[in-house]
Order: sequence, then structure tokens, then C-alpha cells
Amino acid sequence: MSTKLTELVKKPEILSGGHRLCAGCGASIAVRQMLMGAPDDVKLVIANPTGCLEVSTTIYPYTAWKASYIHCAFENAASTLSGAEAAYQSMKEQGRIKEDFRFVAFGGDGGTYDIGLQALSGALERGHRLIYVCYNNEAYMNTGIQRSGATIMGSWTTTSPHGVKGSGKKENRKDLTAIVAAHNIPYVAQASISHWKDLVRKSQKAFAADGPAFINVLAPCHRGWRYDMEKTVEMAKMAVQSCIWPLYEVDNGKWKLTTKVPNKKDILEYLKSQGRFSHLFKEENKHLLPIIQQNIDEEWEKLLKKCE
Repeated sequence: MSTKLTELVKKPEILSGGHRLCAGCGASIAVRQMLMGAPDDVKLVIANPTGCLEVSTTIYPYTAWKASYIHCAFENAASTLSGAEAAYQSMKEQGRIKEDFRFVAFGGDGGTYDIGLQALSGALERGHRLIYVCYNNEAYMNTGIQRSGATIMGSWTTTSPHGVKGSGKKENRKDLTAIVAAHNIPYVAQASISHWKDLVRKSQKAFAADGPAFINVLAPCHRGWRYDMEKTVEMAKMAVQSCIWPLYEVDNGKWKLTTKVPNKKDILEYLKSQGRFSHLFKEENKHLLPIIQQNIDEEWEKLLKKCE
């Protein structure tokens, strides 16, 4: 399939305009770019657990989705889609369904890193042919900006506040992409809305995979990250350039860096651009800055070794 923009923009939109996501929301960008990689000759079944994307696109009696759509509970998107995919495979074998369907889940980091991890792991282990996309905004944004397993160390959230007794989140985030790769499924990737061609190519590979596929997409949230709403794509690009969010894939067990970073940027510029990190530049918290940079450098070097 082509990744030429002139051809991709002609594809029919699966997520229509008129939804109620915030202006500058990274989630809708992630969904649109991801679905540009869908084959033209298949029908889609979308599963979406409770979260920003769900509550803003399916306000009863309206929907912004132009495909079969299942709203499921916070914790069971992968289980729900597994059941739908298994039923489809059975009816396909019986000759009761002639069309080709693909199954895609879109879950936030709260419903993927944390609440839905057990269901996701089970679906991957069983080998269902489905794609799970995590639109990762690094916190539980829909319910008031609480920390999640994807939240970066030092981040302010309502459940990891800063003040006399705290300096934001104390722990490093979970490396979910690597955890999924350990399931030895056909395709795993990490992507960003700032690198649309890279994401579309990874989407095409995920749709072509004969088995489970997983894509973790950085989708910044200006409400939770505290930046001007028009800078969403810029924030995502800065994350890639500072290597706090590297772009890579694990294609049938082979690790590959898909976007090189020849001039890796210091993390300070990225942190200064977001209000959720503003407290780190106060004198009492500055000792955390080199620790955060060291964590990034160590993880980057580990990734480079895997991708050699």
C-alpha cells in the first residue's frame, strides 16, 4: 500500500468530523493516521473502552464512527474484541460471512497499561487476529488527570501532586511496548502522531499481520500536559527528538529503529515546554532533572542494542 499523502487523503474517513474531543487532541489524530493504513477491501470492527475517545465520539444518540463500533468496559476491550474476532472466524469457516473483516481496539493508556493489561495479555497469548492501538497521553485524562503506568517520572497529576511532600510522580513509567513484544506476537510498534508516514506504514504492517498486532502511539493532551492546544504535534515531535519516546518496531521478533535521531536533544527543552513539569525547575526539585535525563539515556542505549 502507498504512503503518499495525495492518495491517503482520498481514503474515506472512518472517524468523522463533528466529534466532541478537545481542539488539539492527539487521540483523534492518532485514530485518523492509524486508519489510513487500513486496506480498502476490508470492513472494520472498532472496539473502544471508556475514555476520552469514547465519551467524546459516541454521545447518545450520536456517533462519529463510520464502522461497526463496540463500546466496552474500561478493562475488557481486548476480551470483547477477541470474542468478536473468534465469532467472525467461526462464521467465516461455516460460509455464513463472505466479506473480510479486521478488528481494531483503541484504548487510552489507563485502559491499556493498567486496567486492561490482563485482558490484553490474554488476547495476545491466544493469538487472535486483531490490532490493539494504545493512544497514549500518559495519564487518566478523561477522569481528571490522574497518574497511570504510562506517566513519566516527575509529572504533576492530581494523584501525583507536587508540594512540600512531593515532586510529582516518583516512579518511572512502565515499558508496555517491550512487555507486549515479550508475548512473541507478529507485530509490535511504537509510534508518534508527529511522524505520520511512520505511523501509517506501521498501521499497514499491523493490518497485514497474521495474528495479533500492537501499536503504542504517543498522543499528547494539552489539558493534562499544560501547553497551548495548537502545539500538540510539536510536543510529540520533541518527545521523539529527545528520545523519551523512540520510534521502533518489533517485526516477527526483529527489533528495528524506524526513526533515527542524529542530534539527540537534551530533555530540558521538552520539560520546560509543559506545565506539568514546571515544578521541576524550582530549586528544591532541580536534583530530579539529571535523574530523568539519565533514565532516558539508559533506556535509549538499551534500545539501540536491541536494534543492532
